[in-house]
Amino acid sequence: MTFASASRLGVSLFDETPPQERVLGQSSEEIESLIRAVYSQVLGNAYVMESERLTVPESQFKNGELSVREFVRAIAKSGLYRSKFFNNVAPYRTTELNFRHLLGRPPMDYDEVRQHSDILNAKGFEADIDSYIDSDEYLNTFGENFVPYIRGYKTEAITNVMQFTHTFELVRGSASSSLNGNLAGNSAKLNSLIINSTPTAVIPAGGDGGSFRTPADAPLSRRGSFGTPTSKVYRIEVTGYRAKVFNSFPKFRRINKVYLVPLDQLSTEYQRIHKQGGVIASITAV
Repeated sequence: MTFASASRLGVSLFDETPPQERVLGQSSEEIESLIRAVYSQVLGNAYVMESERLTVPESQFKNGELSVREFVRAIAKSGLYRSKFFNNVAPYRTTELNFRHLLGRPPMDYDEVRQHSDILNAKGFEADIDSYIDSDEYLNTFGENFVPYIRGYKTEAITNVMQFTHTFELVRGSASSSLNGNLAGNSAKLNSLIINSTPTAVIPAGGDGGSFRTPADAPLSRRGSFGTPTSKVYRIEVTGYRAKVFNSFPKFRRINKVYLVPLDQLSTEYQRIHKQGGVIASITAV
């Protein structure tokens, strides 16, 4: 079933591309397409140079010695994956990206994150990778021969609204890279949101507001005077860019703010933000 808002939310490619499966009798071109699809999903759309490709697992896959699931495992356990998503990456960021890459969804809750964190600490990186790929969820969803895919916006893959909105925190547009295409970079993006069970605004991909990232330590700033306790209040998420020049090279500082604003002062605050060069990512009622 096609997701009606897929094009506006930046998941149209995920929604309109049928799951890719390894079947008997496929041509060499079809096998190459499967290999590219596995690299793209497991490495989060990261660019892979020819010298980085895993020639031995690729050869085994082409010869039918590895299923799609075992090829996924080989890439996820590789030094290439470690260098991109484990070494020099915050532990909780590694976990949330493992969910994206291997199960196609965000973590369900903090208990699920902690479970994988415990495996990582007690048994190590490879055991943690196995815990995703050997899980009942992986086997029931992808089996041995389907390439994993992004599915965190589908009802069968999530249990609550929070998970749905967190999918778009991990996936901003169908072609975005897990790290380079996301302001979170190597830092955990969902940790505080999961701990506090906080859903987020779903910002359409491609818009200026797509660069918003919830400040990790930012208390909500109140703007204006609040009237009666029943006054309507709105949460405004703002991202702004301030150009700086250093040694003739432009530098940019990303600023992300969250404001709580009463309804009667919403228009004034809207004008203030734009006058200062900010971009409103979302406005939602509190």
